[in-house]
Amino acid sequence: MPEPLKNLLHEALVGDMADHIAANAPSFDRDRFVNLATDGLAALELMERSSLIRDALFATFPDDFPEAAAILKASLPVAGKPGLSGWMLLPVNQFIAARGPDHFDLGLDLLKALTPHFTAEYGIRPFIHRDQQRALAIISGWVGDPDRHVRRLASEGTRPRLPWAMRLPQLVKDPAPILPILTALMDDPEDYVRRSVANSLNDIAKDHPDLVAAFIGGHIESASPERRWLLKHASRTLLKKGHARALANFGFGAAASLACELRLAKDEVLFGEGLDFEIRVTNAGETTQSLMIDYAIHHVKADGSLSPKVFKCKTISLAPGQNHAIERRHAMRPITTRRYYPGEHRIAILVNGAESASQSFVLVMPN
Repeated sequence: MPEPLKNLLHEALVGDMADHIAANAPSFDRDRFVNLATDGLAALELMERSSLIRDALFATFPDDFPEAAAILKASLPVAGKPGLSGWMLLPVNQFIAARGPDHFDLGLDLLKALTPHFTAEYGIRPFIHRDQQRALAIISGWVGDPDRHVRRLASEGTRPRLPWAMRLPQLVKDPAPILPILTALMDDPEDYVRRSVANSLNDIAKDHPDLVAAFIGGHIESASPERRWLLKHASRTLLKKGHARALANFGFGAAASLACELRLAKDEVLFGEGLDFEIRVTNAGETTQSLMIDYAIHHVKADGSLSPKVFKCKTISLAPGQNHAIERRHAMRPITTRRYYPGEHRIAILVNGAESASQSFVLVMPN
């Protein structure tokens, strides 16, 4: 069983953190910091532990933020010298998020210095929330930074719906101000950065599907393989939902003269086993068709209603008169992200976003 996430912040790490700070701030009360940061630590979850350590920083650091920032910056690793890094910097993010926006440029500069050693995507968001125009003017200047972590921060930190982080309601409502940042990073040499761009666009697509589909359509012509991958990954939510413009961007038009058959190995599935099925598609038209074949499992919810979840299957090109068969097994077993209920479920086959065949099956829970 994997180690609980909360254990990433533990007493030994607090001690190391204190040592790095004390080495750069002779007046720092190391013992008081450790006592405050570990008092009740074991009973807390990850973010609660981080907040406890942040509060210990509040209690032991200078009230003057420029002085505190100088200590933190001096305590970062440099030229092979160890320093604050990794999960030690999660509470530091919280410290800067709380006190830094009153010292705007200094706070953002500190987060820029911090991000190569962990991440600053959480700490940066209160700055954007406080003064979006001013923050984005500074962050936009990072897209050409030689450090890939700083470039990624420009994309990841501005994501409207970044998981585990403060939502940015202004950018959820109108993401146009961050599109120039994403455009500038679209062909970044680092896959690490490009994935962040794709994830940000996918975030935006949840609120502005037509905007993202049009944006991608405007950048796909003559795209390199790397950019094409980014744009397709950015379109994953739109493609699963069958958005017509998003499908057309990748050559998946409305399927015409297509026969689709779905066969289930059995109509009852015991939980813990799998749903075995076969899809057979036949192109009865006169032109070759590009087909994106997915399937959706409509799961039974606690109230008896059905909730669909789309799964990727296969992309094929089918000549006139040609048919293609696909065999799949969909596991029906315990996972942390879903609770299963017995009853009549449904599987639907989606071809270029349109439902083309479906059947019901019963999920049986063991006694």
